[in-house]
Amino acid sequence: MSSRSAFFAYTPWDLLPALMVLGHLVFVATLFFGFHAMPWALWIPLACIYSISISWSINSTSHNFIHNPFFSSPALNRIYSIILSLSDGFSQEFYHHVHLRHHVGNMDRIGANGTTIDPLSIWRHGKDGKPESAWTYTFYSYFRDDIGEVYRRVKEKFPDKARWIWREIYIVVGIYLICLVYDWRAFLALVPFYYLGHSLSSLNGYYEHFKGNPDDPIAWGVSTYNKFYNWIWLYNGFHAEHHFRPKVHWTKMVQLRDSIRDEQRAHGVHVMSHCHGLGFLDRKPAQYTRINRSATNAA
Repeated sequence: MSSRSAFFAYTPWDLLPALMVLGHLVFVATLFFGFHAMPWALWIPLACIYSISISWSINSTSHNFIHNPFFSSPALNRIYSIILSLSDGFSQEFYHHVHLRHHVGNMDRIGANGTTIDPLSIWRHGKDGKPESAWTYTFYSYFRDDIGEVYRRVKEKFPDKARWIWREIYIVVGIYLICLVYDWRAFLALVPFYYLGHSLSSLNGYYEHFKGNPDDPIAWGVSTYNKFYNWIWLYNGFHAEHHFRPKVHWTKMVQLRDSIRDEQRAHGVHVMSHCHGLGFLDRKPAQYTRINRSATNAA
């Protein structure tokens, strides 16, 4: 194995998301330190892009880093975990374990115990057997994170990883407090855009599964094949494929889709034309319900 391929855990193509992570951190720092130098006409649009960039980071670079860490070196992966924590404003290690739990439940419905396995399930806070409203899921999800529950669960099997949840939280809070003291005006100006960014991430997550079939593994997610979205979001649009095979690298998603396309159609995998963040524009009915209805009529 060459030294170059040994540097990256999977492929040298991961240089691209690695540079994206660094670029995102530089962008956030520029927005903060350039607060007084920029006119409002420039700073506010950039702050809106900052909100979008949080959702982008969580659902692209950060998300791919969870499933396929970029580097062979554990130390370098830890450094990147801290960088992601700082640029996104919450512990990447915490997100790692919440997201893996998401894949255990796969947006499951409420079970006999009155809740869902997946803490991010759109069904968890729904009523009458229906998914929750996109509005409440989008704007309440940020306040529903249970750090203590995740820490206790992870500590039982991986105590060192559990410790890193709190270490990253301390690092983020510590550096953010330093920023608050250094320039409280810039810090407070960014707070609403920070919250909006995490809300946009929840909106993105909602439509990654709304109209998916929680009872059929191949149709757990909702896909979109918009090329621009997938290039920028590192093929997050292939979301049904991702939930069906979570460890497949982002560079292999098209190949995976092509290999299971006929099976997906047979199971009614829902595909939208828009990016997930604009999923509310998708007016097509859930595809799996149409498949089921056709089967019933044929019987």
